[in-house]
Amino acid sequence: MADPTGFLKHEREEPKKKSKEERLATWGEVYADVEPAERNEKVRKQASRCMDCGIPFCHSGGSGCPLGNLIPEWNDLVRRGDWAAASDRLHATNNFPEFTGKLCPAPCEAGCVLSISPLSGGPVAIKRVEQTIADQSWEAGYVQPQVSAVSSGQRVAVVGSGPAGLAAAQQLTRAGHEVTVYERDDRLGGLLRYGIPEFKMEKKVLDRRLAQLRKEGTKFVTGCEVGVDLTVEELRAGYDAVVLAVGALRGRDDTTTPGRELSGIHLAMEHLVPANKYVEGDGPSPVDAAGKHVVIIGGGDTGADSYGTATRQGALSVTQLDQYPTPPSTRDDERSPWPTWPYILRTYPAHEEAGERKFAVAVKRFVGDENGTVRGVELQQVKVQKDRETGRREVIPVNDEVEEVPADLVLLAIGFEGVEHMPLLDGLGLSLTKRGTLSCGADWQTESPGVFVCGDAHRGASLVVWAIAEGRSVASAVDAYLTGASDLPAPVHPTALPLAVV
Repeated sequence: MADPTGFLKHEREEPKKKSKEERLATWGEVYADVEPAERNEKVRKQASRCMDCGIPFCHSGGSGCPLGNLIPEWNDLVRRGDWAAASDRLHATNNFPEFTGKLCPAPCEAGCVLSISPLSGGPVAIKRVEQTIADQSWEAGYVQPQVSAVSSGQRVAVVGSGPAGLAAAQQLTRAGHEVTVYERDDRLGGLLRYGIPEFKMEKKVLDRRLAQLRKEGTKFVTGCEVGVDLTVEELRAGYDAVVLAVGALRGRDDTTTPGRELSGIHLAMEHLVPANKYVEGDGPSPVDAAGKHVVIIGGGDTGADSYGTATRQGALSVTQLDQYPTPPSTRDDERSPWPTWPYILRTYPAHEEAGERKFAVAVKRFVGDENGTVRGVELQQVKVQKDRETGRREVIPVNDEVEEVPADLVLLAIGFEGVEHMPLLDGLGLSLTKRGTLSCGADWQTESPGVFVCGDAHRGASLVVWAIAEGRSVASAVDAYLTGASDLPAPVHPTALPLAVV
């Protein structure tokens, strides 16, 4: 039983960060190191704020955790100091809680009953509790390889080693199938490896979990583009089922703003990937912010990742642009009523370190020098509205005033358009939807028999928690396809919508 008055005894407390100077001097994670005993005691008090709320919207009601994490259960186990049982309950629904604990924006906290009133002191620090359970699980040796006692004799290929692919692979391996994960990059992890900066999640965390998967029997092949290095005919001949977890990495470009052809303007991933490779020891990045005025277009997660990366590279200045007005600091009950994901101003650790953000602005044109290199951007104040007839979004200048901001490096972080065009899809006879994704039936199977899809490739660019949930669900579907039935959990249906985070 939870402590119904715990939130009255303890205030919500965020984990302590390193100083700004220390953060900018290293690529390591931004949060300060704390002795496990002190950390656990602080988090035990945070977990005790979970009340006996009756209906736990944190993992139900269409607005909480897509994985169905048993949040009230492991909160109470942490409150009582039973970390082993808490680890068991957390891992029962989530293959990689150390990933979600660091990277998920926590829709569960938006759905917490304590989020209804500001007088409650704020929601339970669910994400912090989850991360601490994951840390304690590794430190105490609770996480061990789970090797299947049976073998189905069936072979499954998983294409893509991001969180969706890894979750599907682990579940299928534990069910007794022979699983091989193919990754076209030189290292495993997908966006976890090359999209997420080290200061958000150190890659030793990923490598530790990959070691577990290997010990369980999952095989990995890197530097192999399926459909090219491994032909579709070889894929079909060698495997009884295929899971496509290829992501949605086709970046959205700005093809209409004058001056886009200037050098020094890049998609954000052209900056983040080589920066992460530099941290891995692969040498200097060809898109480096050192000594430059950096302008980032786009106000989301990818923009914030580029922001923190640019400051660590030694940018002279960093300016992030957002077309929308400054969001409110507190929830607007009419626009985003509880328990939905609130539309509020979100400040990432990177924003606290340096630079500035500009809202309700858009680039009128990119300004170049005599060598064809960008040297600035012209900005206008704008408003965003929908066209009454077409319903399309329009960005309208509010006046004729123009502000020029210096820019030696411009990064476009304006979203993703879907799955990249690749020979594999042509070979399988698959086409993309209007949203740039791959469609599937109720059994997660595409139009190509025996070929399944999950993660961003299916739903479009989304959250790590949705990727893991879809990976677990597609594993259940593949298991049933191969054996006739499955006991593997399936937390989400292919038609499930992200009601909490858009």
